[in-house]
Amino acid sequence: MSTPSPSIVPSPVSLRWSTTDRRSSPELLAPAGNWECAKAAVENGADAIYFGLERFNARMRAQNFTEADLPQLMEFLHRRGVKGYITLNTLVFPGELPEAEQYLRTMITAGVDAVIVQDIGICRLIRHLSPDFPIHASTQMTITSAVGVEFAQSLGCQLVVLARECALKEINKIQQQMVDRQIALPLEVFVHGALCVAYSGQCLTSEALGGRSANRGECAQACRMPYELIADGERVELGDRSYLLSPQDLSGLAVLPDLIRAGVHCLKIEGRLKSPEYVANVTRVYRQAIDRACHLTPAHPSSPTPPPSALRTTTHAPANSPQSSDRYNLEMAFSRGLYTGWFRGINNQELVHARFGKKRGVYLGEVKRVQKEHITIHLQAPVKPGDGVVFDNGHPEAKEEGGRIFAVDTHGAEAVLSFGRGSLNLKRIHPGDKVWKTSDPELGRQLRQSYAGDTPHFQQSIDLEVYGELDQPLMVIARDPQGHVVQVESAMPLVVAHSQPLTVDRLSDQLSRLGNTPFRLGTLSAQLNGSLMLPISELNRLRREVVSQLEAQRIQPKRWQLYPDRTLSDLLPTSSAAPSSPAQLIVLVRTLPQIQAALQAGMPTLYCELEDPRQYQEAVRVVRTYRQGSSVREPAASLSSTLPPPELFVAPPRITKPNENWILQQVRSADADGYLIRNYDQLEYFRNDRCIGDFSLNVANPLTASYFKQEFNLERLTVSYDLNIDQLQDFMKTCPAHWFEVTIHQHMPMFHMEHCVFCAFLSEGTDFTNCGRPCETHEVKLRDRTGTEHILQADAGCRNTVFNGVAQTGAEYVHRLMELGVNQFRIEFVNETPEQVTQIIRRYQQLLRFEIKGSQLWRALKLQNQLGVTRGAMVD
Repeated sequence: MSTPSPSIVPSPVSLRWSTTDRRSSPELLAPAGNWECAKAAVENGADAIYFGLERFNARMRAQNFTEADLPQLMEFLHRRGVKGYITLNTLVFPGELPEAEQYLRTMITAGVDAVIVQDIGICRLIRHLSPDFPIHASTQMTITSAVGVEFAQSLGCQLVVLARECALKEINKIQQQMVDRQIALPLEVFVHGALCVAYSGQCLTSEALGGRSANRGECAQACRMPYELIADGERVELGDRSYLLSPQDLSGLAVLPDLIRAGVHCLKIEGRLKSPEYVANVTRVYRQAIDRACHLTPAHPSSPTPPPSALRTTTHAPANSPQSSDRYNLEMAFSRGLYTGWFRGINNQELVHARFGKKRGVYLGEVKRVQKEHITIHLQAPVKPGDGVVFDNGHPEAKEEGGRIFAVDTHGAEAVLSFGRGSLNLKRIHPGDKVWKTSDPELGRQLRQSYAGDTPHFQQSIDLEVYGELDQPLMVIARDPQGHVVQVESAMPLVVAHSQPLTVDRLSDQLSRLGNTPFRLGTLSAQLNGSLMLPISELNRLRREVVSQLEAQRIQPKRWQLYPDRTLSDLLPTSSAAPSSPAQLIVLVRTLPQIQAALQAGMPTLYCELEDPRQYQEAVRVVRTYRQGSSVREPAASLSSTLPPPELFVAPPRITKPNENWILQQVRSADADGYLIRNYDQLEYFRNDRCIGDFSLNVANPLTASYFKQEFNLERLTVSYDLNIDQLQDFMKTCPAHWFEVTIHQHMPMFHMEHCVFCAFLSEGTDFTNCGRPCETHEVKLRDRTGTEHILQADAGCRNTVFNGVAQTGAEYVHRLMELGVNQFRIEFVNETPEQVTQIIRRYQQLLRFEIKGSQLWRALKLQNQLGVTRGAMVD
């Protein structure tokens, strides 16, 4: 590209400024479950979209895209200056790795901008195939600390999506610690949408209750169901609160400036299962809010704004303010109630209101009178004919009355709503019922118009520099926000202007006519030497040429490197024969009496998980006292006399947040024989100790397994609970089987969550500082709709785990796994009595000695409920 002639003597530089420069603002990332959603996101200001293909994405119920769609989709996105990220954010099983490899090759070749990944093995495979194809660490990787970010960086990730549970203070602390550790990796957070109550990547509820894994994109949304609270065997009366695990929807709008100040690189909207109208609505609201926060000029027609009478009057913002309009639009898009989630810290009283678990919308008011076809309400947000409403009588699990309003007659603070004859069963509507506006057809029409047709609705700014002198061509240099640069020159020289010379205003007027293009004029600077003229037709041609060349540059696919000779097989570990040793049981206990029972039953290896890490010293003392006593007993007096002295591994909590190393210090102070590792912080903290990798590391394929074995020297790995027996058998054929232990008996840990049910419903406190610690004085269960009572426990970080009330067993498959070389089998206890612990251990000892069959075991232990036998995650 040539540069402006140095012979030009510039006149004083004239500038026409537009302050729209989104390169300095955070990226806005919108969801796209199909083509129409992708278009809605682009036309409403998304900087990037994320979408899934037919396999390996965490929203398998979305329509999704196909591999064949990729070239056309990426060309459309790049022409509009928008990036496209593919979600490959599920665990990948051994037999699926070849297909995943082919998917990755297709993505890289198609010029996809990045891939969002959960599986550690897939990160390794990507880096093996390509040195520069961008990897984004999914929120499914459960990263909550700077150590977790550094772990992702070591895998070759270029960006980390933090867990939703990270508060603003924690995000700032992570950023600070990243600087201290010299980690330069951008961070992304979810800023709006449905809020999972459990940590992403750590929710096994769908797997436990229905064989559908959230780690495989098949979440059954059990958190949105009603539960009864059972404390010390008695049902707790909670009034109309029964959706105890259903958080309000996340809305980070109120903390958007704080997120920007915290240096968050990307703000992500949830919703790949939502409609195009939802995508358009939420994307536009956040686009404009980001622009306001960054003092940018809007590049879009103003947001659909309801009349002031339709705005919520209870908001603190004025009725006609952007914030009030934004709130209205977001509530109409989809709302179970909007809340800032964990951004402002933990408030267990507000996170989960527990009154419903489905979409509501804008709160209109309360029913005052019901007369014939007319319903009088005390109005909070007046409505108009055509709007849809639902009447909430406090029983959202039942059929609710609702319909479209035929007419509205307003009298001060009251309004009489009329409905079509027979459209409502008025006997089911009573004074005191709440009324919600669930549909606004006018708003929906405006949103659909925002992405209708082929003409671009949202335009990105381009900056123009114009240079010219007499008898030389006029030169125009254009730059877009993505860094593309083009230079075009007029086909004729500039001549002396006898009238109407070129000025900045005239140039701006002509070159800004970009109406049917993806562009709009941002800044324009001109250096013209003298009073010069060029025909309007030539200026128009220059403008069209700028657009054509910029579009041509934009649609060129990204040229990521792809090693032609590297394949998946290069990374697969060599499977070797397991050392010849008898199969052993390992037990995980959660109370001190259970430790005594397990020791008496002759267990050589115990794992211990206690709520209070300070009790680990006592657990270690109990085991070592027993160990010393065993060494002097007569052989006949001890069941464990022929076994090695018992060893105790203790378990830190599953999540480690910034400033929580004190918990790890307490765990280590017990001086146990080893540690059960649950997360990335613990991998680093206990790196020089004996360690076992727990199920929460999500080891589901040989690429992940070999990474943990080779990089962290873990003695064994616990196989992911997402694998069924066929997949588990495939897995054992790809790695040395003695690397692993398999959990064959457990109460599946379903929800693991920051939300504290104890605090929310057994106290008036907001968090651990003022809740009174009901978790220490009450035994609590959650009773589901089938009558099953699931066990609730808290840990040292006040995080709750809901354990399946019915124990699951893989006993039928133990002998088959032993033939494959597996010789370490784990059984886990939660609230069993010492007598139950003894009985269960005895049965599994008989199983390993081939004295009973697996089917005999689960029948003898009565591992069943009214829905039938629950044989665990390994069931075919």
